[in-house]
Amino acid sequence: MGSRVRELAGATPATRDRYVDLLRVASLAAVVLGHWLMAAVTPDGVGNLLAVVPALQPLTWLLQVMPVFFFVGGFSHALSYRSLLRKRPGGSDDSVYSAFLRARLQRLLRPTTVFVLVWGAAALLVQLLGGGGGLTGVTLRMVTQPLWFIGIYLAMVAFTPPLLRLHERYGWGAFAALAGAAAAVDVLRFAAGVPYVEFLNFAFVWLAVHQLGFLRADGRVRRPALLAGAGLAAACALVAFGPYPLSMVGMPGEKVSNMAPPTLALLAHGLWLVGAVELLRAPAARLLERPRVWRTVVAANGVAMTAFLWHLTAMFGVYGALLALDVPLPAPASAAWWAQVPVRIACAAALTAALVAAFRTFERPAAPKGPGHPAASGGGPLAALGATLCLLGVLGLSMVGFNGLLDGRTALLIAIPVSAPAAVAMTLGGWLLVERAGRGRGAR
Repeated sequence: MGSRVRELAGATPATRDRYVDLLRVASLAAVVLGHWLMAAVTPDGVGNLLAVVPALQPLTWLLQVMPVFFFVGGFSHALSYRSLLRKRPGGSDDSVYSAFLRARLQRLLRPTTVFVLVWGAAALLVQLLGGGGGLTGVTLRMVTQPLWFIGIYLAMVAFTPPLLRLHERYGWGAFAALAGAAAAVDVLRFAAGVPYVEFLNFAFVWLAVHQLGFLRADGRVRRPALLAGAGLAAACALVAFGPYPLSMVGMPGEKVSNMAPPTLALLAHGLWLVGAVELLRAPAARLLERPRVWRTVVAANGVAMTAFLWHLTAMFGVYGALLALDVPLPAPASAAWWAQVPVRIACAAALTAALVAAFRTFERPAAPKGPGHPAASGGGPLAALGATLCLLGVLGLSMVGFNGLLDGRTALLIAIPVSAPAAVAMTLGGWLLVERAGRGRGAR
């Protein structure tokens, strides 16, 4: 792996924006570390450190960095789709779309599908043997929660071509339209009490952040200090005078969450973060010119999705081992608990590294088959259907988990009850459709 990383790092073209790669890795690493820190596990269950110590909630304004990842996604998707259009000037719209969709989703869905299959088989075995209580049951329910991010990212990939065309025509106006739609949804939700309308902001808020990535790709984020200041001021005003909570991550038992579904306050938070990271662009770029630093970023990018998928598995594995060895778990936020944090994080990192070593091969892009013909005409709708099924499947799994796999337990996904078996079937079926659309007649 080391020689491959050196080869990839050495072959990096001078035109590549290395800072974007750093942001991708750093944002996922911050989410992983945040999850490890926030988990307050005791023999009686799992809580949230931010609920135990509410004074720590302002830290989420720095550590809730998912908007940065989606911003980077918009940048990368714009460059990828335009590159494909240049390489296939004679291709039909749907053939280019299906090729884009398959190329972008391959590294995302291959490790995700393996994760779903491995955990699905483990959950089935545990429940057939009569297990599923205590920490095991909590683990089966919670290890799938990060999959919500995969579902949102799938939507971003699927909507890239039409939203990119809107961006090319209207620029900041396209972002303003999505932000205005997000604001309208919150007005209907909080002022008019319209039921279920809040779920629309899963699209409007995150796609607006994604649109900022398009603007970055065209060099149109020219005043990052103004963007950061406006976003921070808006977020503060919305939290101080509106119905929005202080925490930018979900809290147990709260009536309103800024995350699920996302709110206008979270969009303002995203603006602040995007402006802030853009202000750091120049010094970070100088740092990334160092060969050793760049090789580290390249290596981390090659396994980032695998590490993200399995980091909660590692965390619960560490807590399970502590309970099995009768190591006392101190009360969350106590002095003994804080003293134990470095050891728990080090053990979780080591176990995550072992899981990455076992599953990292699935994150590598598959070698192309056949002579590289464009996908068959009509592949676009098939790819879009596949992406939609994958989106619904992974979002459903993130909500229902694997606990109760055999007893028909369901969770409400945009007003529709979804069970774990149905979510797994949608995920696998959607991936097969994307694969079929991308191959086309020529490849077969």
